[in-house]
Amino acid sequence: MRKIQLGEHRFTEVRVLDEPGTGGANHLYNICGGEDGSLFAHIEFQDGSIKENEINGCHQEDLLIVVLDRLQSFQRGEFGCRENALAITKIEEALHWLNHRTQDRQNRGVEGTSKQ
Repeated sequence: MRKIQLGEHRFTEVRVLDEPGTGGANHLYNICGGEDGSLFAHIEFQDGSIKENEINGCHQEDLLIVVLDRLQSFQRGEFGCRENALAITKIEEALHWLNHRTQDRQNRGVEGTSKQ
């Protein structure tokens, strides 16, 4: 297990549970917190290509969409602020570029495979 030391973790801790797989990425994460280290979220990312391994986990886009929805909800309420607006823009940009990569892979006929 490895702890991710990024940002401020006064209340929660992100833990990587597995070793990097194909492509160098990890697939299993826990988000824990509270005084007793309770498990708040367990995240399983896709492990291997979909065509070769079927769907076996979520994608980073899924988590970005969850955070985007949450920030947009804050913006519609009393907690709207410039910082949230900037974060929304950057998440939308990240989704744009990830989708651009997917489109490129579709156009080259390699989406869902281990081919680059």
